[in-house]
Amino acid sequence: MSKESSFDIVSKVDLSEVTNAINIALKEIQNRYDFKGSKSDISLEKDELILISDDEFKLEQLKDVLIGKLIKRGVPTKNIQYGKVEAASGGTVRQRAKLVQGIDKDNAKKINTIIKNTGLKVKSQIQEDQIRVSGKSKDDLQKVIAAIREADLLIDVQFVNYR
Repeated sequence: MSKESSFDIVSKVDLSEVTNAINIALKEIQNRYDFKGSKSDISLEKDELILISDDEFKLEQLKDVLIGKLIKRGVPTKNIQYGKVEAASGGTVRQRAKLVQGIDKDNAKKINTIIKNTGLKVKSQIQEDQIRVSGKSKDDLQKVIAAIREADLLIDVQFVNYR
């Protein structure tokens, strides 16, 4: 039983679920009384959300509705990085929100530190935007997953390819 077991730590956002959440949020906004006559809109361009509304207060309400729908669809909201609110045409305000895909170098180093601090006999390698963790004991790998889930990371991570 000297075979190595491994899994990958990734950070991905399912764009089809984001699109579904946007469509549901837009339907709700059309039916809400406080948005009657409002120029509120949500769109997705590549991996960036664009929120437009009449003023900052309505923009915050728009974000609340969208976040609620994203959570219901299982999309990690930690992976959304909001830009600053800027003035748009027609007296409206716009805010861009980037959907983070993959693990950047800083978060990868943080995850590697967490893995090393567990003191378990596992190896971790950073591979582009994901981390491969391997070890002989599946129990050790389970403990690593538990330690990473407990950690307060800036992004949401998933564990895939467990073998």
